[in-house]
Parts: sequence; structure tokens; C-alpha cells
Amino acid sequence: MAKTMPLFKQSLLQKILAGQKTQTRRIHTCLLQIGESYGIRTNRFEKAQARIIITDRRQEKLGDITQEDARKEGFKNLEEFREVWEEIYGDWQPTQIVTVYDFALQNK
Repeated sequence: MAKTMPLFKQSLLQKILAGQKTQTRRIHTCLLQIGESYGIRTNRFEKAQARIIITDRRQEKLGDITQEDARKEGFKNLEEFREVWEEIYGDWQPTQIVTVYDFALQNK
């Protein structure tokens, strides 16, 4: 079975490549494994544009995100993070359980 390759919006993938994004929140149930390397891309039909290594994984309520977490997500503040979250997922549910991944860009 092929290894999962996380998808990111192009703007977020660019933040990863620039070193500005080192954390992501997901609502999926497919768990990425700590210590594993994953290719990242913007759609299912392209090759990986880069690779990340998962350094931590935890579950928390969406509304528990901190200002520091928002910066790790690649945003200036919580408001900017929330706006993009709503664009991607449609709404903001602070009590929704999400999986938080910390990661590092893998050198080629």
C-alpha cells in the first residue's frame, strides 16, 4: 500500500518550503507517524514537491490553538489562522477534536 502523502494548499506548501510553517492541524483519522518522512504536495495527482518528518503528534480541541501555534502554522496571528481554516473547512468549531502535527522540512 502506498504511503500517505499529505496535501496542502499551494500557499501553505510555499510557507513550508520557506520554513515559515512547521505545524498543521487535520480533522482526518489517518494518522501520520512520529519519526516518519512523508512527501507533501498540493493535489493527489502530482509528485511530492518536498518531504517532511513528523516530530510530534497530539489531539486537542481546535479552539485550544495558541498564538504561538498560529505562528507555527505559518500565520501572523490566530485571526489569520481562523480565516484560512474557515476557507478550507467551511466553519470554525472550537470544540472539534483535531490532530496536530509538528514537522520539519527534510533536506533533499
